[in-house]
Amino acid sequence: MNVLVLNMGLKSIRSIIFNDKGIKIADSSRTLTTAIDENKVEQFPEEWWKKGIEVMKASISDAMIDGVDYITVTTSASCLVCVDKDGNALSNAIMVSDKRAVEEASKIRKQKEYKIVEEKSGLEMSASLMLPKILWVKNNDKEVFDKTSYFVTPNDYLIYHLSGRIITDELNAIKYHYTTSDKSYPSELLKAIGIPNNKLPMVVPTGSYVGDILPVVAQEIGCKTNAKIVITSYDAICSFVGSGVLNDGEASDVSGTVTVFRMLSKKKQFLPSNKVYVTPFKQGNYHIVGGSNNLGGGLIEWVKQCYYSKEEYPYEVMEKEASESEIGARGLIFLPYLLGERAPIWNDSARGAFFGLERMHTRKDMTRAVFESAAFIDRTMMEAIGEMTDDVKTIRLSGGLARVNLISQIKADVTGKPVSVLSEFETTSSGAAMMVLNGREGRSFEELSKLFSQIRMTIHPDINNHKKYDVMYTLFRETYQTLEPLYDKRIKLLDNIRSVGETQIENL
Repeated sequence: MNVLVLNMGLKSIRSIIFNDKGIKIADSSRTLTTAIDENKVEQFPEEWWKKGIEVMKASISDAMIDGVDYITVTTSASCLVCVDKDGNALSNAIMVSDKRAVEEASKIRKQKEYKIVEEKSGLEMSASLMLPKILWVKNNDKEVFDKTSYFVTPNDYLIYHLSGRIITDELNAIKYHYTTSDKSYPSELLKAIGIPNNKLPMVVPTGSYVGDILPVVAQEIGCKTNAKIVITSYDAICSFVGSGVLNDGEASDVSGTVTVFRMLSKKKQFLPSNKVYVTPFKQGNYHIVGGSNNLGGGLIEWVKQCYYSKEEYPYEVMEKEASESEIGARGLIFLPYLLGERAPIWNDSARGAFFGLERMHTRKDMTRAVFESAAFIDRTMMEAIGEMTDDVKTIRLSGGLARVNLISQIKADVTGKPVSVLSEFETTSSGAAMMVLNGREGRSFEELSKLFSQIRMTIHPDINNHKKYDVMYTLFRETYQTLEPLYDKRIKLLDNIRSVGETQIENL
């Protein structure tokens, strides 16, 4: 029994094939291009599908099998694709960290119909979510809005091209303010803001069978025609499942391009908060509490591009040099908000900053400060979770950033929690495979986690280091609070003195 996972993150698209014992038997990937300026973050759906075909074909060939039994898709959430009746994209995809819909989010919040929706969904309105993005298209590209048959996520777009069905899962649907309790989109709010309900995708539970693969696609990728398409969910949910978290108070930190920090809770009631999400995961019979930021591992890519682009082995040099600095980077703080920030501060205007820079500082200290900021992100998430429910007890680490041992140790020291580094860094893909096998084969997550989510090592915090980081973390928080009033002012000033140009980045 083999499961192919088509996993599209912000910087690449991958096809990974697992057997039912949790063993990865093939893996192929391609980098993706991102178009970015001060407020815009876009990608190209046609590139997703073209490269998706390439990686699926390559992984099936490398696995030396005649096909797969199941195929599923997991991608970033809250990214908007406007498609016509044939599933063709009418424009570039508006990605989750795109900030153009700030005014639309504000307008929706003021609607009287929104108050009921907010109470039922428990979800704050933000420019990163789906309805503000759709409203932005309506207000700024009426031609595309009118031609759109469906407003979908990347998950839905790729599922359609595999199966011919426009369909989404209930957790992706929550990003449209769908409520799982009454299984419906917010029809009155949609009517008030002029978004047709029938242009949103049909919703099904995670783990559902969608249909068999389209014959033309099966032939193109070298797959048998009775391969079953199963819907799982977006990457943050899949990576949480793939981390093997099973008990109350256990958390996962999955740091790919972004950092996804979430904790498992079996509680039914939570204190109100607009900092992190509480997501009901019915397939696992628990709640997932936490959120995602805008850059996690992407911070390290930025450091590499700025300071280490000429190094033959940049990541090794970065880790070595950061270790040669000292705890607190010799008094240097880095605010990691290069693309604004989502959870837990929700500030689209925020930007990155080094604070405390002195003549004595070198790139070693700057790199160390960036490494430490990745751990401070976790601590802010932990505190926001603790305001709603119980405190985090332990953390499981995966994603590309978990390959850097120094960062894993810093995360243990900053949070004061033991962190377990998983053997399989690709927990998004393994979690999607686990959800397929649970939903279609009836296998328990307890059994599957023993196969897919093995621990490579556990790192315990150094108490003396933790005390030092308490001081630096306080400065980190106060630095942001001091700069916060200046972020909007900065953007207004820039509007008057520069023309915005688009930059295309491969491997965000």
